[in-house]
Amino acid sequence: MNILRFLIPKSQVAFIQNDCSVRQGLEKMRYHGYNALPVIDAEGRYVGMVKDGDFLWLIVDRGGSDLVALEDIPLAKIIRQDNPPVKNSAPMTELLERVKENNFVPVIDDRECFIGLIRRKDVIEYFSRRYLMVPKNG
Repeated sequence: MNILRFLIPKSQVAFIQNDCSVRQGLEKMRYHGYNALPVIDAEGRYVGMVKDGDFLWLIVDRGGSDLVALEDIPLAKIIRQDNPPVKNSAPMTELLERVKENNFVPVIDDRECFIGLIRRKDVIEYFSRRYLMVPKNG
């Protein structure tokens, strides 16, 4: 099975550039209502992700929540490397291993460019409907 059947394309995904400030990342995350965002570089390559807790710990460590001060801190300070991408040609077994660990899995092409992501929820719903005869919710 081709993992691209689950892909949410980059054009429909909220992500942030790695050269943005912490404040910009926090504002984007709040606007979209997500608890994690993929981070890409200027060439479109996936470089990691940021989670809401990363922002929280930075604010706690700095001893305040002055949003203006967060404008001077590069997002690169809090980018995580613990959710590596899968290639668009990855086998389904690799995707299944990855969705066990993360709510979303970033997907890259052969040029290492971010092309979108796959949500754990979508994979579980597909297999539930297909093998457990669970009706689609909504």
